[in-house]
Amino acid sequence: MSTLALKYRPVSLDEIAGQERLLGKEGVLRKLIESGKLEHTFLYGPPGCGKTTLARVIAQTLGRPFYEMNATSLKIEELRKIFKTYANALQKPLIFIDEVHRLSKNQQEVLLPFMENNDALIIGASTENPYYSLSAAMRSRSHLFKLDAIDSEAMHAFLDSVLQKEHIEAEEDAREYLVFSSGGDLRAMLNLLESAAAVSSPVTLETLKSIRPHAMQAGSSESESHYELASAMIKSIRGSDIDAALYYLARLIEGGEPAEFIARRLAILASEDIGNANPHALNLAASTLDIVKHIGYPEARISLAQLTVYLASSPKSNSAYMAINRAQKAIKAGHIYPVPDHIKTHAKTYRYPHDFGGWVEQPYLPRQMHFYESSGMGFEKTLDEWHKKITQKEKTIHN
Repeated sequence: MSTLALKYRPVSLDEIAGQERLLGKEGVLRKLIESGKLEHTFLYGPPGCGKTTLARVIAQTLGRPFYEMNATSLKIEELRKIFKTYANALQKPLIFIDEVHRLSKNQQEVLLPFMENNDALIIGASTENPYYSLSAAMRSRSHLFKLDAIDSEAMHAFLDSVLQKEHIEAEEDAREYLVFSSGGDLRAMLNLLESAAAVSSPVTLETLKSIRPHAMQAGSSESESHYELASAMIKSIRGSDIDAALYYLARLIEGGEPAEFIARRLAILASEDIGNANPHALNLAASTLDIVKHIGYPEARISLAQLTVYLASSPKSNSAYMAINRAQKAIKAGHIYPVPDHIKTHAKTYRYPHDFGGWVEQPYLPRQMHFYESSGMGFEKTLDEWHKKITQKEKTIHN
């Protein structure tokens, strides 16, 4: 970590940037920390958003000894040694575990009794949502909080403060690039600034781009124009305008938008706007996302262009997207019904469709509900025909 990143690492909750939702005066996480009621906690969010820093600040605020570990190299005996050291201590330690989604089943089982007995405050961190990698027992004994990528306004304010305190001059477009290219990662921004300041004074855009040619993270931008360009590309594809889609794709590439970010946006569109009208669109989008992770620019632009043309040329349907929205809305509105007895595990009255030629009439919901409306576009028309033939088969036989 650079000298600047170490120097300006926050030491209090008030100094942590960009997490107003959780750490503002009314933030729930702040209240839990300051009241001393914080339970075992798992934090997740993008790199540089302050997960490790927050764990350190929590330890300092609560006056707890701090131990920092990584799940990939964590040793069970090392954990047991720490717990033994503080077995009779009044103030238990805070154990911070990075990359917590990589905790093995054995490591989780070792931690459980110590979490249950509050022998230490466990705080984990990950760039991925660790919910599905943690056992049900771990989840039931802890809270899960998502930290946000630091927005451009907070990044600019932090940068201006550092420039003033360090007496570093930077041209306006250089300041914009420092924020944009760092993708909400304060540490990365300070690292780039320190390197660039050692090369030129004032810091210039040319110097910055010679060190970091492309933006680091997905979804950030030097201004709203990058969000607008991404939106314009998606809307052009949705509208089947190939040339416009390629134009905005080129603008994004030349503006330094990461290939993975663009591929992710296109993959979302493949399901949301094309769906089963052309199910191969999602396959190609998934392949493109995998490819650009391994090859990067400049070659990644070719794969992105191929996918863009394919998506813009495909028939469009948002039927699946709308259907899941309706289903989730029903759940949130309180339409929670028990699973019918005949389709529960090991039910003896379940009618196995394969014993009836592939389909047999039987209820799967205790009451009738309807969410899906086919658009009849592209391959969805074929799916409609398949479904109609399948569900009419037994009725035709009985008739």
